[in-house]
Amino acid sequence: MTTVDAGGIALGVESFGDLGAPLVLLAGGPTMLSWPDALCERLAAGGRRAVRYDLRDSGESTTVDPGAPGYTLRDLAADAAALAEALGGGPAHLAGIGVGGMVAQVAVLDRPDVFSALTLVGTRAVAPGPPDDDLPDHDRATMKRLFARRMPDWSDRGAVAEFAAAGAEIRGDDPAAARATAARVWDRTPGTAAPVQTANQLGAVFSRLDCAPRWRERLPAIAVPTLVVHGRRDPFFPVGNGEALAREIPGARLLVLAEAATAIPDAAVGEVAGAMLTLG
Repeated sequence: MTTVDAGGIALGVESFGDLGAPLVLLAGGPTMLSWPDALCERLAAGGRRAVRYDLRDSGESTTVDPGAPGYTLRDLAADAAALAEALGGGPAHLAGIGVGGMVAQVAVLDRPDVFSALTLVGTRAVAPGPPDDDLPDHDRATMKRLFARRMPDWSDRGAVAEFAAAGAEIRGDDPAAARATAARVWDRTPGTAAPVQTANQLGAVFSRLDCAPRWRERLPAIAVPTLVVHGRRDPFFPVGNGEALAREIPGARLLVLAEAATAIPDAAVGEVAGAMLTLG
């Protein structure tokens, strides 16, 4: 892992595959570890250079004040474009998961010259707060259970990992995988202060971002090959959000993972990587 200067912002990155291969840029949700190692390795084996990165205020990227971020969603989109340009190799296939998927949509709309393909995983076309009336919101029962939990001692690596595992079980994800990932995220988090830890572990910083102007109405302008991946059992962004993205982006392919919730499960890594490789 290293950092790359992207328009004056330091972004933590990790690269898989040949440096000269076509670039697949993976925007985290918010940290790069939202993208499974195995998926990155499959992309590299398929002849791509997979580069996953941390959004601002997470991992090894620039962290200032996650409790009061001084940037917007559009700035995060500009970061993605600047990083793609800094890494070189021509237009990049941009992929975003969760909040990273929102960043990816805006990035492709704002800088179509920089990107050649788009993959959106477990995301939606509006943020933050309540969705449009025609889009399903977070499952209320799931959210109630998630918010009923007491926050862990963020200085205790084991407690944070167990907190993540319990949350994964509530969402329908693999608790063991979530526990291991949370421990790795904790190791890469610059400090144990609650705002920094929640930005890394929960993506809480995103709820404080200015996400205006809306971009959903601009989706028909996306002209690059697009793949929309969504878990059938996702209670956080229910599958109707992915279906709407696939309808509104011209020519988009929808891949629904029947047994998945919010994360990409190990069993689906090959299918998702294969679908991404068909885009270029």
